[in-house]
Amino acid sequence: MAGRELSSTRSPRVKAARRLAKRAFRRREHRFLAEGPQAVREALALNGVLAELFATAEAENRHQDLIAQAEKAGVPIFRVSGEVMAELAQTVTPQGLLAVCEFVDVALDKALSPAPRLVTVLAHVRDPGNAGTVLRTADAAGSDSVIFTDASVDPYNGKCVRASAGSLFHLPVVTGPRFDALIPALKGAGLTVVAADGAGDASLDTALDAGTLDGPTAWVFGNEAWGLPEEILNAVDEVVRVPIYGGAESLNLATAAAVCLYTSARAQRASRTP
Repeated sequence: MAGRELSSTRSPRVKAARRLAKRAFRRREHRFLAEGPQAVREALALNGVLAELFATAEAENRHQDLIAQAEKAGVPIFRVSGEVMAELAQTVTPQGLLAVCEFVDVALDKALSPAPRLVTVLAHVRDPGNAGTVLRTADAAGSDSVIFTDASVDPYNGKCVRASAGSLFHLPVVTGPRFDALIPALKGAGLTVVAADGAGDASLDTALDAGTLDGPTAWVFGNEAWGLPEEILNAVDEVVRVPIYGGAESLNLATAAAVCLYTSARAQRASRTP
């Protein structure tokens, strides 16, 4: 079980972990916070990612399997009071387990090798909850990687990590490339670059019928409020809109991404079926 008990929010180790709620400190330390048993379980599945584990006594008893796995992996475990956990956690009702994890992002060339079939690009996406949900959706749809451009939210933001529901640890994630440098890399990897935008000339149905989505595809999703800037729309191979059959004005980002990614996943599987 826990080797040390931390009962003060002024503990240097607690302060060091709490600072990771800020992006500047995450970048400096190359570490981030992941809350809850699911996140801890997924982090433990990757060798060397879980750096420290904070747990309340109640959580230790409830999740003895995770505590045992962490101990076996040599992860330092610190029992903390409810007050300390409340200080560390970024949720209203903490689940009693909080991990300090090493960054898991990879270089762009690694994410695009070997030849990918489906890539998800977040460009100018600022809402961490939406970004994390798109990451989770991309994982479920079989995306080979997810790329956060330099104009998008930090994938290690606490809300983004929670919304990803563990998917941050499942597939290659790239952070920080400029879109103008990203486009040639995507096309060089044999991907057709398709932007999802309400102003697209082609509907998703049209693109599907035309076979546009049968081959390797990189989907680009933009800002929740104002979509994608003109320079991105001009740089991609095709701009596609999700058709609205009812009276709704639009779909939110995460829902639109789910529709697009699953449409591509189905089209690719159908094209490979004898």
